[in-house]
Amino acid sequence: MSNGAGRLPEHRPRTVSAPSIPRALLHALTALFAAFLVALGTAGPAAAAPSGDDLVKVFVVQDPAQTGGQLATLPSIAAAVLGDPARADEILRLNQGQTQKDGGALTGPGDQLHPGWILRLPQDASGPGVQLARDTSGQGGGTSAPPGSGQPAGAGTGGGQSSTVLTIPLAAAVALLGAVLLALVTAGIVGRRKVRAGWSAAGRALGRLGEPARRRRRLAQRQATGRWFDADAESVRRAYDALGEFAATDRAPERAVHALSVDAREVTVWLSPSDTADAPWTNADGTRWRRPAGAPGPYAPSGTAPAAAAPSAACLVRAGTDAEGRPVFVDLSRLDGVLSVTGEKAVARDVVQNLLAEIARTRPGTPVTVLRGAADAPPLLVPPGLRQLPQAGPPAVAAPAPARGTVRAAASRRPVQGLVVVAGTPDGREAAELAALCGPGGAGWTGLVYGGSPDAHWHWYADGEGRVDIPVLDLKVTVPA
Repeated sequence: MSNGAGRLPEHRPRTVSAPSIPRALLHALTALFAAFLVALGTAGPAAAAPSGDDLVKVFVVQDPAQTGGQLATLPSIAAAVLGDPARADEILRLNQGQTQKDGGALTGPGDQLHPGWILRLPQDASGPGVQLARDTSGQGGGTSAPPGSGQPAGAGTGGGQSSTVLTIPLAAAVALLGAVLLALVTAGIVGRRKVRAGWSAAGRALGRLGEPARRRRRLAQRQATGRWFDADAESVRRAYDALGEFAATDRAPERAVHALSVDAREVTVWLSPSDTADAPWTNADGTRWRRPAGAPGPYAPSGTAPAAAAPSAACLVRAGTDAEGRPVFVDLSRLDGVLSVTGEKAVARDVVQNLLAEIARTRPGTPVTVLRGAADAPPLLVPPGLRQLPQAGPPAVAAPAPARGTVRAAASRRPVQGLVVVAGTPDGREAAELAALCGPGGAGWTGLVYGGSPDAHWHWYADGEGRVDIPVLDLKVTVPA
């Protein structure tokens, strides 16, 4: 019937709504499981963080098409990286019988070397082509491909298969069991809102439980980066070679390179907004320009040492690694005064400590003086390669100059003659001393402050994870520890 008169009442199954408490329990357990996965993710295999003990020096055999048709042999490699072709037998002993990715292996000194083979080298090897790689010989493999070699990451020269054992930390397992029991009891006596709030708190507690493990793993990775920088001279040579492409010529004036990043595949430079680069350089975005590592410009120097390839005033230092793990260089001669690093105090100290170590490697004997700023600033160790002086007494102490901001184009080139390090935020007297040594019209030194300095030309910001924000480059790097 079309109306309700005389209409039989419909018989519908009775719908019983689900109680609110089990639904609250479901939400709570979902949040708990997500928090547990976060805590569990911090307990991955210890081998995830690289260590200095499993890093070895290797040489990747290149295709003759990339080396002008010249075939690589053990004597030629020994001559290039060890300075003595007679030491080819040492390389043979290190690699004899090791299965390469194409199934081949070295059996004698006269064997043909195939492109893509990864040869282990003695620890004193150095020079072009020498790279660091992880030794996986104890895990069923040989030597993993070095970063930037073009080989798949983790692809060893052996034919074995490695496995990963998933382990659950005792603290996380106990926390999970106790949390589940607490959820069952609580869900029966409290309402949905209180259950949700309680388990949100439990999720935050589990997150805090995994925080120390994350920090330890992050610190181990930063320490491995520091050891890599100590042993890596190839990226420094490549950086200075790329910098030489923008030096002044009879056809064009010098173009300021404020930072650059290099690896075996690509070179990236940060130029001033008004500058451009010719082919094979291509614009990435704004002031960043890129080119393939194997396609240098027509005026690029090659086969020269860093000191010879660099313009005399340039002072390239590795500030850290970018998101892809590539070293990022900044030119301290473009600093034009003072760098101030604020934020997490220990990480800010690590930034300055690393810059001093970089200068000690490339410019040994550079004078440095340390001014004590804030009493709670972490202590700093001056590398032995630098010439530490007592606190400098400038001939005329002037008031600090007004801040000039972080505009790249406003900085002029100033050779690094000496370094003034301030541990913590400088007080009034130290600020005046810093201005007299590093400011406009001063002694021409370069200031590094791990603390606040309003008169600094560069300002960097460090966080507790070891990352540093460089606003002038719109870039974040992870610094060594």
